[in-house]
Amino acid sequence: MANSPSRVFAAVSPSAGDVYRDENESVFNRGRKQTPLHTQSNARVVQMTGCAELSCPPDRATVTISVKNSKEHVNDVTNSVTRRLEYILQTARQHDVKEENITVTKHLQREEELFHMRAEVLVVFSDFEKMQQARSVLIEKLDKSVCVGDPYYSHSAESLNLLRRRVCLEAVDNARLKASEACCILGQALGRPLLVREEESREWTSGQHEVTDSPPTLHQKTGVTLVSASSRVFVAFELRPMDSNRRK
Repeated sequence: MANSPSRVFAAVSPSAGDVYRDENESVFNRGRKQTPLHTQSNARVVQMTGCAELSCPPDRATVTISVKNSKEHVNDVTNSVTRRLEYILQTARQHDVKEENITVTKHLQREEELFHMRAEVLVVFSDFEKMQQARSVLIEKLDKSVCVGDPYYSHSAESLNLLRRRVCLEAVDNARLKASEACCILGQALGRPLLVREEESREWTSGQHEVTDSPPTLHQKTGVTLVSASSRVFVAFELRPMDSNRRK
């Protein structure tokens, strides 16, 4: 788990006033070079750190379906496997799986007097309920020559990118809430943000379930994991007198 580099989203130099800091900010930034906000003695600024942590479940389930058969004649084994393969593909399409989420591979070989053919279908579902329905249909309707594997759950790139954005924005919002509460205590008004910088970003995986006496669910049996992310941001806000908002 590597920390991502700091990212500055916005920076505007303030013009006048005192500096109020979150007492935790000095701990996070110990040994860090001072920014222009620290060096301007006339700045009226309140500085805060904000933290957040979010988790998201998998949004993809991959199911592998294999078909195999052996015949004395190549046409017989090809036709046998192809019929089952077409039924598998039709079932996947009926459960709203797009063509780009279906991968088919075939392998034919001859051993002595028999031709052996094997086909494998990799299907990626985004709807877990329809995935279970499709698996049930295939297991019920097809014979032992077809093997329907257990689902493998994973996270798409889109899901992970959304998680990273959400956790960063929530950290910024937490910093804003802290700054707003501090301003109320100080009798000041919170102004516009002058600097937003992500100090730290982390990601990790963990099991979705806790150890209990109840039987494990299907998701638990197949090793469903959550991806979690945390973010710590540094935010500086303009500090304004409380009565400045009432001036015309």
